[in-house]
Amino acid sequence: MASTSRRARAANRRKRRMGAVEHDLDAVQWAALQAAWGGCAYCGAPAGADPLQRDCVLPISRGGRYTWDNVVPACRSCNASKCNTEVTAWLRRKRLDERQFLLRHAELRASARAGGAPDAVPLAPSSS
Repeated sequence: MASTSRRARAANRRKRRMGAVEHDLDAVQWAALQAAWGGCAYCGAPAGADPLQRDCVLPISRGGRYTWDNVVPACRSCNASKCNTEVTAWLRRKRLDERQFLLRHAELRASARAGGAPDAVPLAPSSS
């Protein structure tokens, strides 16, 4: 019996987790999120040569899923660094502005709920 590599086992676990939950973030919502944040939600880096990646605020491994409320755009560096860490602890450890992220995230969630549709979010990042 051939042993499976650690990377292959991790990929299989992720595939099972992803298949076990319902994801409802569509391409229009993802585009609206990217426009609303205007760059990486964590460090503010603009989408440069590398496109922004979908990052779950509550990681899939901890019960999160790809939904409007749980996904933010992240640069490759922030997404890889955060991994499946709880977002506020990770922001503190990286010395990023936790308060600004949480306020902006709450603002976008509230505006989407008030407008009744995710594409009703403001397209310019807040200046707070």
